[in-house]
Amino acid sequence: MSMLGLQKRLAFRVLHYGKKVLWDPMKSSLHFGGTRLRSTQAATQIVLNVPETRVTCLENGLRVASEDSGLSTCTVGLWIDAGSRYENEKNNGTAHFLEHMAFKASYRLLGTKKRSQLDLELEIENMGAHLNAYTSREQTVYYAKAFSKDLPRAVEILADIIQNSTLGEAEIERERGVILREMQEVETNLQEVVFDYLHATAYQNTALGRTILGPTENIKSINRKDLVDYITTHYKGPRIVLAAAGGVSHDELLELAKFHFGDSLYANKGEVPALPPCKFTGSEIRVRDDKMPLAHLAIAVEAVGWAHPDTICLMVANTLIGNWDRSFGGGMNLSSKLAQLTCHGNLCHSFQSFNTSYTDTGLWGIYMVCEPATIADMLHAVQQEWTRLCTNVTESEVARAKNLLKTNMLLQLDGSTPICEDIGRQMLCYNRRIPIPELEARIDAVNAKTVREVCTKYIYDKSPAIAAVGPIERLPDFNQICSNMFWLRD
Repeated sequence: MSMLGLQKRLAFRVLHYGKKVLWDPMKSSLHFGGTRLRSTQAATQIVLNVPETRVTCLENGLRVASEDSGLSTCTVGLWIDAGSRYENEKNNGTAHFLEHMAFKASYRLLGTKKRSQLDLELEIENMGAHLNAYTSREQTVYYAKAFSKDLPRAVEILADIIQNSTLGEAEIERERGVILREMQEVETNLQEVVFDYLHATAYQNTALGRTILGPTENIKSINRKDLVDYITTHYKGPRIVLAAAGGVSHDELLELAKFHFGDSLYANKGEVPALPPCKFTGSEIRVRDDKMPLAHLAIAVEAVGWAHPDTICLMVANTLIGNWDRSFGGGMNLSSKLAQLTCHGNLCHSFQSFNTSYTDTGLWGIYMVCEPATIADMLHAVQQEWTRLCTNVTESEVARAKNLLKTNMLLQLDGSTPICEDIGRQMLCYNRRIPIPELEARIDAVNAKTVREVCTKYIYDKSPAIAAVGPIERLPDFNQICSNMFWLRD
């Protein structure tokens, strides 16, 4: 995923509002000897039992993709190639606002032309189904989990909601208040705040630099016309994937897609807007607040998009850095060299490596929470570890990281919902779902020499993007940080 399916599952931090997912390899049961064999066996069994992913494209461009595992439940959803990156300064926040209008976080559904809000809620409750949605910078997703026998009703409800929502003025005003309160909650989540700042400085004056929720003034001004315009511009057949997993028949799903979407999306088959280019800028944002007990810092270099050949190697490198917090304990037997050093020197409360990929760019870096007195030492340790990846990483370390990456990739594809998400994202990115053996082969092709070369390509003498919040008086000067990205080479 990115290998697209891996964005959420592996070493990627998926940034959709309220759904930040950090894969934590160091919490994996692989670190405990007796469980290692059982985990490997379970992963191997998953590979043997993976059913085929079938894909069909309708005449209007909508793609239908499914995997039938014979379960009694299923997950079905619409993955739409439309997120905050397709907005401008004036309508920033519209994609998220629209998703909220369709599915509220509390699962209270807004009415459609066919169903009142009460009718929708009762129908979902009576089915025993669950519906949800989320918005990221490049995608909007609506999905439902239900009994397999209720697949036709689930697809019909999804189609009704995205095509027939009334978008009434009273509903818009009510949801406006919900989103404004949500924004206040985001401001209390320092990790979300830091990553928004990181995007703002790394992608200055571009769509990726703006937040998913949008600024307060936009939320207060977005109206029905803005929402309708966004739908008619972006919700088009070629940009939508109907994905399903669990107990689903592809032929049945295909007939449902033709019936509910085959004609209705023809009117929206026009020209697809070009993806706005987003240039990376090495720079920093510092928000000093000495009243805060801990400093929160993220540092990243520009990485690559989903389909770039270096993506897999950067994922392995990301796994080599790893994640750690004080609840893990410590010792010299920690697999991550940075975790060993951090624990021994008491340099931070936690750190999390990340590899966030978009279509044509990405951020590869680390997020850390430190005491004010140790922030400089922790940052120095991070940059030293980055240098080591470029110069001295060993084959045994890389082999461990590759195994960890592959096993977690398999073990986290557990259940119809993560599999459905994997299908939907990969279809948007590659127009196919990459088979697990192909993913494994690409991971196996990485060796220590590859890691050193690729890491040098993206780290050596590069200006990073930095976002820091809290008591950061001792954070080194930006020029000093940049100078530590350079070392003498043979």
